[in-house]
Amino acid sequence: MGHGETKAVEIRGLCRVYQRKKEVRHALSDVDLEVAEGQVHGLLGPNGAGKTTLCKILCTVLLPTSGSAKIHGHDVVADADAVRRAIGIVFGGERGLYLRLTARQNLLYWAALYRQPRKTAKKQVVALLDRLGLADRADDPVETMSRGMKQRLHLARGLIGDPRVLIFDEPTVGMDPVAARDFRRLVAELRDDGRSILVTTHDMAEAEALCDRVSLIDGGRMLATEEPKTLGQWISRYERVVAGQLPAEARRRIEALPGVASVAERPDGSAVIETAAEGASAEVLRALLDAGVTQVSAARPSLEEVYLRVIGDRGLSVR
Repeated sequence: MGHGETKAVEIRGLCRVYQRKKEVRHALSDVDLEVAEGQVHGLLGPNGAGKTTLCKILCTVLLPTSGSAKIHGHDVVADADAVRRAIGIVFGGERGLYLRLTARQNLLYWAALYRQPRKTAKKQVVALLDRLGLADRADDPVETMSRGMKQRLHLARGLIGDPRVLIFDEPTVGMDPVAARDFRRLVAELRDDGRSILVTTHDMAEAEALCDRVSLIDGGRMLATEEPKTLGQWISRYERVVAGQLPAEARRRIEALPGVASVAERPDGSAVIETAAEGASAEVLRALLDAGVTQVSAARPSLEEVYLRVIGDRGLSVR
């Protein structure tokens, strides 16, 4: 973080431990994280990595076991009221929306919880509905809306208190590509307003599209913080090629290619070829075609698998 930048979020040595009888589970272990003002920061990790636990602590819903978390200098435990005034929370899916109420009624209800004067609230609700493209459906019950519209309403709800920091927990889950693109554009506008945004996701493409910085989290531990393009370069090195009926000579030739990590045979006779260098998969495909293998498909491995490879390469441990 550059000199003189204000910290919108500052987390130091944060731990959250759950204890049931004799079993102790570390949901978060010694987490450090900083989010600069006016920055979109991604928290990227598989399900169960600790992302939602971290969000709940920042939202003052869950107490940390040890360590500290601050929003614009306000401690989430000691200054919980100030933190709540500074943040807006946006969930994915339908959590937190009253489906039988209209979009306008939902927002007026949330404005009342923020103790906004009714006249001010009415004006702000109209402005938010307009900004988020919901004006035409303002008085329709939420249950009649598409998933993309519900997500925009979630965003409007998160903006009701005019927060400086927004926390998005898996915001585009279940959205179609058009709705997800619109949502990303809105996030960029909010950043341009000077707001700071922490967004959790398990989707690398979404992290690349949305974020200025991305932190990898897994097993409750922060593994690395990088620019999205750096993570993209790490991940683009790893590809998987599946080939039908691989002749022994072709297998030997492919195993000897630079950047090929492994060749494993499946029970059905097909082979799974893992690469660990950019451009290696193109050489593998060429060798397969030269050997007359026409049943071929290529794909990226799962993010969890890439974590294990990337973090292993960087000499860090994954629990």
